[in-house]
Amino acid sequence: MSPTTGNAIDPTGAGSASFDDVLVGEAVLGVYRQMFAALARDSGAVVDDPELVDVAETLLAAFADAGEEGLSREQMRYVCRGYPAEVFENRLRVLKGLGAVREVFPKPNQLRYRASFTSVVGLMFVRRMMLDGGQSEMHRLLALEQLNVADPRMTPGQARDGADGLARAFRLWSVELLTLTNGTIEELREQAPKLWGTEELLLRAERLHGAILRRWPELDRTCTDLRAAIYAYGDASRRAAARLSDSAGTTRNLTLLPPETWRTFARTASRDELAAVLDGFVFDAAAPWHEPSAVVTAVEDGPRATPPRPAPPRPSVPDPGLSDDTGTDATAVERLREVAEHVLRGRDRVAVEEVIDHDWVTARRLLADLSSVHLHPELPYRLVWSDGLAARPGGSPTWVSPGVFERTGA
Repeated sequence: MSPTTGNAIDPTGAGSASFDDVLVGEAVLGVYRQMFAALARDSGAVVDDPELVDVAETLLAAFADAGEEGLSREQMRYVCRGYPAEVFENRLRVLKGLGAVREVFPKPNQLRYRASFTSVVGLMFVRRMMLDGGQSEMHRLLALEQLNVADPRMTPGQARDGADGLARAFRLWSVELLTLTNGTIEELREQAPKLWGTEELLLRAERLHGAILRRWPELDRTCTDLRAAIYAYGDASRRAAARLSDSAGTTRNLTLLPPETWRTFARTASRDELAAVLDGFVFDAAAPWHEPSAVVTAVEDGPRATPPRPAPPRPSVPDPGLSDDTGTDATAVERLREVAEHVLRGRDRVAVEEVIDHDWVTARRLLADLSSVHLHPELPYRLVWSDGLAARPGGSPTWVSPGVFERTGA
């Protein structure tokens, strides 16, 4: 089993793969090699120096201008004359080994070379990923899947594969956003482009989910997984955006440092370091002293956030003031006195549960009258409640709090 030619043996032990399977796997690996050749330090590692990527990009741009004739080795070296010879030789060897640069005609002693279109597209893809962390690629994928769903030639199997891939991407994205939300605020600010355009992305994804489900109802389980992944991404992005917004303050400046960083710097920095923070800043001159009356006038003339409420209209007749009549109804007072005496029946106190031991409609009216008697300042009665609660499953009401209604003697 070779690492460069794919697995020739089925890992499950079901049997050896066919020759066609090996060719398909080799073709896939060939495309991968060409896509990421510009980012490879050698055939098995990624570059760790940005200059190596610049050499590959310079070469690919030169091949695009050269046309169908391609470039010779001398012409490639002239284009990359700004880089050391050993760097150029290393990059050319890697690009040729991974298929990004090939001979124009496959024959011995070939002196002219051409570049692979796949490598250029792969480098453009990487550049876009650097700008927004994959946001634009997700928009492109959703738009492409929407067109595929509208295509009458698309099969349910292809729709299932596309939905599964998008669900996997949304789930991984939500996990990454949750990790950023629970991490340091500095790392979250660095990855802030991943939170741009979230609402539009969610709308596109939900429209695609609905289109797949309407055309292929049998894919309901696949669509359920996709919908769950979309909602998980939406929740994670909102949580990350909320933390980012809170840390930025009212200015919504995502480049501001958190207060802890400034406090630590102020405590540990020297006088020169503190002064260097304000280098390049120009401050306005100190404002002159203002008269208090001028400040009051400026505040009154300043714009208001809400318009002042107009005063209510005043009656044209003079106000006679409060009336001596407090509104006491003698008939109502006498009725309450009669209710209290009827409940007491000549006694000085009686338990409340004894007088309301009948249907609740009548009992609640009586209890309301007793409460009114207790609150009336002219009547010599009161209600006294104690702690506790007695349950009576068969009674009405079904629960009673112990209390007494008594005469105060006032």
